[in-house]
Amino acid sequence: MIPCVGAIIKDHAGRLLLIKRGHDPGKGLWSIPGGRIEDGESDADALVREVREETGLIVTAGPLIGAVRRPGQGGPDGAGITTELLIRDYAATVTGGDLRAGDDADDAAWAGPDELAALPLAEGLLEALREWGVA
Repeated sequence: MIPCVGAIIKDHAGRLLLIKRGHDPGKGLWSIPGGRIEDGESDADALVREVREETGLIVTAGPLIGAVRRPGQGGPDGAGITTELLIRDYAATVTGGDLRAGDDADDAAWAGPDELAALPLAEGLLEALREWGVA
């Protein structure tokens, strides 16, 4: 099982920050910023790093909102080995930076409820966000 984090970030209008994934798993789908925890990193450190890499934003990690398990690809090139991702999603607050797509994100945008329902989202994302009361 591969430990990962995700960031649930809302703006002053209540819109959720999403990134369009540039690589598998989920290439071309919209999701919340996040990724794998590197060796020696805390969840909070990984969350701050991943958000900065994918969106250009500086954040402070907040409380755990929820966790999900999703299929993933392991191995050094991300192919060949089927594995499972354990993704812990945390609230986060923007403290600086400028929104831009970076690292493995093809795009980054704020999405309100109507946009969330219309976008091609990562499998299970909308259901989890609704279950946790954040969408």
